[in-house]
Amino acid sequence: MKPFLFINPLSGSYARKRINTVLTRLKIAGLAPTVFSASTPAEIHSYCRQINEIDDAPLVIVAGGDGTFNAVVNGLQPGSATLAVLPLGTSNVLAAELGIKSVKNGVKRIVKGNTRPLSLGLLELEQGSHRFILMAGIGLDGTVVRDVWPLGKRLLKQGAYALSALVSAFRWDRSMIEIITADKRLECHSVIVCSASRYGGDFIIAPEGDVFSPELTAVCIRKNKRQSYVRLAYELFRGKADISSELVRIPADGLEIRGTKPIQIDGDFVGYSPARITTVHDFARIIV
Repeated sequence: MKPFLFINPLSGSYARKRINTVLTRLKIAGLAPTVFSASTPAEIHSYCRQINEIDDAPLVIVAGGDGTFNAVVNGLQPGSATLAVLPLGTSNVLAAELGIKSVKNGVKRIVKGNTRPLSLGLLELEQGSHRFILMAGIGLDGTVVRDVWPLGKRLLKQGAYALSALVSAFRWDRSMIEIITADKRLECHSVIVCSASRYGGDFIIAPEGDVFSPELTAVCIRKNKRQSYVRLAYELFRGKADISSELVRIPADGLEIRGTKPIQIDGDFVGYSPARITTVHDFARIIV
């Protein structure tokens, strides 16, 4: 496989010295990747089109965060690539799902070369569709990501999201949405559709979630009161969100969302519901 390396210089943990170390270790292992430096989805998609044209089975290494990885999977053709992640983002949830604890550990895994099939979620809006690796957040989650201060995200990291959440608490939206699956309808204030177990770092909200499985879990917050979210936040920090009475979990291969709420996928705002969410089976192989 021909190797390619995506570097996002705006990623939360980016440092030129780290990238040089990565390149040196890959070279020692006999890998000399073509390097793409890109910080926006448009730039990443442009480079992915080049990869799609010149290689039908590439090794694509992403040195960045979940947002950078998301942009890559939205640019590549399904079914052909082998993917790898090196955790250099603000919150590296995918790396945590794979058990990758450092860039050094990630490079070791690339050299070893063990892979598993990766399934994705597919969000369909009126304006277009978007793939996601980890989750789609509709409601308060989407509002917080939509309104986060971009410079603050780089300077404050996770604190920028906390600040945005505080602002959202003052501009509280009590409207509801409806979640429809093959055998259930449920009214919710917000929903996080998970293809992984973790959320926002090491907070586990969908214990049954698995990036290698095509099944999704809709984690619904039913009440539209601020107190419900305060209790949920407390349970998140105590590591007990997986048993929270504030949440209802619905396993689903796909679902429909009715009503109008902001949506984020893998940490980036993409638009507003209504929406439909399905799965993409075996999109790629991923190094584990």
